[in-house]
Amino acid sequence: MSERDLVSGYADEAEREAEASVRPKRLAEVIGQHRVREQLELLLGSALRRGRPPDHILLSGAPGLGKTTMAMIVAAELGVGLRITSGPAIERSGDLAAILTGLATGDVLFIDEIHRIAKPAEELLYSAMEDFRVDVVVGKGPGATAIPLDVEPFTLVGATTRAGLLTGPMRDRFGFVGHLDFYPPQELELLVTRSARILDVPITPDGAVEIAGRSRGTPRIANRLLRRVRDYAEVRADGVVNQTTARAALRVYDVDDLGLDRLDRAVLTALVDSFGGGPVGLSTLAVAVGEQPDTVEEVCEPFLVRAGLLARTPRGRVATAGAWRHLGRTPPAHRFLEGAPDLFGGAATES
Repeated sequence: MSERDLVSGYADEAEREAEASVRPKRLAEVIGQHRVREQLELLLGSALRRGRPPDHILLSGAPGLGKTTMAMIVAAELGVGLRITSGPAIERSGDLAAILTGLATGDVLFIDEIHRIAKPAEELLYSAMEDFRVDVVVGKGPGATAIPLDVEPFTLVGATTRAGLLTGPMRDRFGFVGHLDFYPPQELELLVTRSARILDVPITPDGAVEIAGRSRGTPRIANRLLRRVRDYAEVRADGVVNQTTARAALRVYDVDDLGLDRLDRAVLTALVDSFGGGPVGLSTLAVAVGEQPDTVEEVCEPFLVRAGLLARTPRGRVATAGAWRHLGRTPPAHRFLEGAPDLFGGAATES
C-alpha cells in the first residue's frame, strides 16, 4: 500500500498526492511531539540492536495529529513491511486471522481506531500479540475444531482517538503507550513552512503565522488550510501566501481568527441565541444546528472545550463567557462575574 492510499478516498488525485508528499518519512523529520519522538527513538533503537521486533505500540490522540504517520515511520525506521487496516473493517475473527498469517517476520501491522475492533477479533488478537499464534475455529457446534496457526513475530501499532474505550486486557498488551498532543502555534509555523517548501508554494513568515494560528493545533488542518490559501493566492493574488492573502482566503472559507469554522460557530450561536447560553442537552443542540449528535460531540466539541468557549456540565452544554464575547455578545451579568472564574467552564465535566 502506498502513502497516497492512506489519504481520504474523497480527495481528488492532486489532493491525495499533495497530502502524502508532506508526511515526514523519518523520526528526525518529525516536527513537535518531542516526548513521544524521544521515546520511540529509544524503543526502536533498542529493537534494532537486539535484532528483534519492538514491543507493541499504542498511539492515542485527537484526529490529525499524526498517528498514521508515526506508524509509517516505525516501519521505515525498522526497515520492514507495513500492513494497514482499521478497527471497523475487522468484523470477524477470520478477517484478522487472514491478515496476521500473511505478515512476514518483523512486519508492522497498523490498526487505526483500534477501540472499534469487533470483540471476537479482539480476543483473537490477544494470543497473536503475546504468543504469536492464533486459533482458527472450523465448523460449528459440537463438531467445531480449533486449528492453531503460527504467526511470524510482528509489531502491532494501534491508534485510537478514544483511549478510554479500550478494554483493560487490550491496553495491557501494549509495551509502549504514547499520547500525541496538540501542536503550539510556533511548531505549526515550522510545519506550514516545511509543507509549503515541499509543495513549492511561495510563503512569507507572516503568512505561515496566520495559517498556523487558525489550525486548531492540528497538522492535518494546517496542511489543508495551506492548500486552500494557495488556491486563493494563485487565482486572486500574485501567487504568494502572505498575511493579507491568508486572511482574505480564510475569510472566504469561513475560518475565523480562532480557527472556528461554520459548524463551530453554528453550535455556539445556537447555544447563545436559542438557549440563552445553556445548559442544553447534546441531542437538542445537534437538532438545532442540523447535525448528528456524534458530529457535534466528536468534531466540534473537543476544540471548543479546549478553546474555553464551551463547557460540558452534568446538566448539559454551556457557552462560556468567552463564547459570548467571540460572537460579539455581552455575557449576562447574573451568570458571569467580570474578572472571576467562569463557574460553568471551570467545573465542567463530560456528560
